[in-house]
Amino acid sequence: MSSQREIRLNAFDMNCVGHQSPGLWAHPRDRSWQYKDLEYWVDLAKLLERGKFDGLFIADVLGIYDVLNGNGDAAIRQATQVPVNDPLALITPMALVTEHLGFGLTASLSYEHPYPFARRLSTLDHLTKGRIGWNIVTSYLESGARNIGHQTQTDHDSRYDYADEYLQVVYKLLEGSWEQDAVLRDRERRIFSDPRKIHPINHQGTFFNVPGIHLCEPSPQRTPVLYQAGASSRGKQFAAEHAECVFVAAPSKVLLKKTVADIRRRAEEAGRDPRSILIFNLQTVIVGETDAAAQAKWKEYQNWVSYEGALALVSGWTGIDFGQYQPDQVLKYLHTNAIQSAVETFSTADPDRQWTVKALADWVGIGGFGPLIVGSAETVADELQSWVEDTDVDGFNLAYALTHETFEDVVELLIPELQKRGVYKQDYAKGTLREKLFDAGPQLVAPHPGAGYRVRSAVQQEVS
Repeated sequence: MSSQREIRLNAFDMNCVGHQSPGLWAHPRDRSWQYKDLEYWVDLAKLLERGKFDGLFIADVLGIYDVLNGNGDAAIRQATQVPVNDPLALITPMALVTEHLGFGLTASLSYEHPYPFARRLSTLDHLTKGRIGWNIVTSYLESGARNIGHQTQTDHDSRYDYADEYLQVVYKLLEGSWEQDAVLRDRERRIFSDPRKIHPINHQGTFFNVPGIHLCEPSPQRTPVLYQAGASSRGKQFAAEHAECVFVAAPSKVLLKKTVADIRRRAEEAGRDPRSILIFNLQTVIVGETDAAAQAKWKEYQNWVSYEGALALVSGWTGIDFGQYQPDQVLKYLHTNAIQSAVETFSTADPDRQWTVKALADWVGIGGFGPLIVGSAETVADELQSWVEDTDVDGFNLAYALTHETFEDVVELLIPELQKRGVYKQDYAKGTLREKLFDAGPQLVAPHPGAGYRVRSAVQQEVS
């Protein structure tokens, strides 16, 4: 392959059983049922750092998948992202046993006020020495909205209006409240911080009124690296304006190339360098010593997929109750807008396939909506390079079939092959997550909108 761009890799996991491979938790080599044990996460963090992964991208949902058959029974039976623990508590112990691995925390801004949340971000950025990213999501599960006290989910565009103001508040707190030299730690004068250099943000908006100061001193990055995973037109516009990394789940090169180009175009229109955004596609890889060994492993995994669990996932993601249809029902003959949209998406991945309900479940049953590559390290490396070359994507969020087995195979087999080809780092760059990803400083810089909220010190103002 001719592409020599460095390939970026995140591991994709969630504080639950099986994540996006429903049913495979029952496989005798899978460890995801140990999600509630710190040793599971510590072992994973060490493994990923050994493989020079850029980060661990931790997904989250607040609510259960209850669209299938109108209830959450299938999700509960099959451990389809329930039970699910909070992702935030995982990060500190993993940071303690690693030096470079980044951590992308998924946190919905729909159900938590930005004032306490900003403190959580600063705390994590301090404790990890600047290795935190925040995956900004607006939530999509009706069950989550109901359990917070809302009758229904806020409409799509209104959620992004809310998100825009939420980001304003977070920027003001993280960037604009404390001057960089506000903390003196002056033992002789017994002054820890200079109150003249700490400013209330005095935010008065449509959704939030926040008059006071941020509670934390400036952390290494101030604002964590900003991830965003919205796939809609409004979501992509939000990403173009705010995100430094964008997570997409395109099942085909055709769709991914179109999505990447759209995001970069929007970023340029927003006054940003389109190359200042790293775009990661969801990807599952099953790697073996040979192509035949990898294919055998994949067939073995398929025997453990839960059809019911897969339908619970895809029903929740699309809002379509697929339980009302027979497994052999051909989707193109089901005349609803939502189903036709799903069919159009998957048809780009395999236009010759007869997309039935069962075929859809099989597709998402190992790794979710993203594409699947099965083969030797050489075969998988060829394919990943071709995706980068053909679509302009920067890297991949790797989902697993079995954990930690899938990631062990990547670290032991695939990473050395990518390094040999000169498309994967031999070692980590120094510094914070932002410095490692962008070869830049630790904090946001213009023209990113967050940088515009940073308060200048009195000394800087006098000099200028």
